[in-house]
Amino acid sequence: MARFLIKLILNSFALWLTTLLVTGVRVEPYSEGTIPTLVTYLLVALVFGFVNSVVGGFVRVVAFPVYLLTLGLISLIVNGFLLMLVAWFSDLVGFGLVVDDFWWGVLGALVLGIISWILGVLIRPVTPRS
Repeated sequence: MARFLIKLILNSFALWLTTLLVTGVRVEPYSEGTIPTLVTYLLVALVFGFVNSVVGGFVRVVAFPVYLLTLGLISLIVNGFLLMLVAWFSDLVGFGLVVDDFWWGVLGALVLGIISWILGVLIRPVTPRS
């Protein structure tokens, strides 16, 4: 459970950094204030994690030959679509992630992936080698 919460907080922080760096991707909280903004980032990170694991996992399995043919470059497009799917779901509930268009989604997914990877490397516990 602690590992899940740490990953959720790291993904929320990565999402926040992504919204600062990519102008076409932003998060709109459900009301003004610090706490609603934090809750919104946590909820969007939770939804993104769910969409990335369930829908993204299914797409990666089904499209495996395309991944091989494009040497993995199609993952940029797939991750952009997944970010757009989260933005669409956020629009349904009335707050959350807003992506201006598809290419901002692709860039946002790329930046989000790089930041998440860097944070994961920095926060990962060091295990001694035997």
